[in-house]
Amino acid sequence: MSGHSKWSTIKHKKAATDAKRGKIFTKLIKEITVAARLGGGDPEGNPRLRQALMTAKAANMPGENTNRAIKKGTGELEGVNYEEITYEGYGPGGVAILIETVTDNKNRTVGEVRTILGKNGGSMGENGCVAWIFEKKGFFVVPADGKTEDEMMELVLEAGAEDLQTVDDHFEITCPLESFDLVHKALEHEGLNMTTAELTALPKNTTPVDESAARSNLRLLDLIDDHDDVQKVYSNLEIPDEVMAVLEKES
Repeated sequence: MSGHSKWSTIKHKKAATDAKRGKIFTKLIKEITVAARLGGGDPEGNPRLRQALMTAKAANMPGENTNRAIKKGTGELEGVNYEEITYEGYGPGGVAILIETVTDNKNRTVGEVRTILGKNGGSMGENGCVAWIFEKKGFFVVPADGKTEDEMMELVLEAGAEDLQTVDDHFEITCPLESFDLVHKALEHEGLNMTTAELTALPKNTTPVDESAARSNLRLLDLIDDHDDVQKVYSNLEIPDEVMAVLEKES
């Protein structure tokens, strides 16, 4: 999972800026709206909405924003009619890319996503060309804050997690979808601050690249991720440690 881990680390560092947080809020509002529209406004009876609200809480999104998004989804407030569409494609060096979007104009979105890929060394693929590479998992990022890896491992494994990695000054935890709530509650019970609590798609295999392709893929993934209609973008990019060391020096 090193490709996911390394790129996710870059993403989470970038997400710490105020400008990026605004982007995150926009994406979360869309997800909460869609979740409420499809499954109702009660998070207890709507797992997708409950997960979206957990993610919003981890991102410190104000409660008034979440409440307004729920009401737009349930029809209590006027809102936009969003459609969910997933696109698949490739980055430089054959890296697999999975793109989840929520849009009110699918023709605009597909055209703009295709253009971003085409202008940056990538290409749009057919449905199913790369989706099989990824599997849905729960994913948490927790600052270490004095906790040892052994202590954290014992806590999350008991709750149903399947993997924990120490990356810089934080822990990255993955779990099966059915254990998401349990792991979240275990971390919350310990009073641990989760900077990320989300459902993600992890690659079953990765594609290692050289320094040039690493730069190109990171730029491409960043451009896709910044698109207003893109909710999440996943890749099986693997950046070798020696290449990552060079890139981190420049960041």
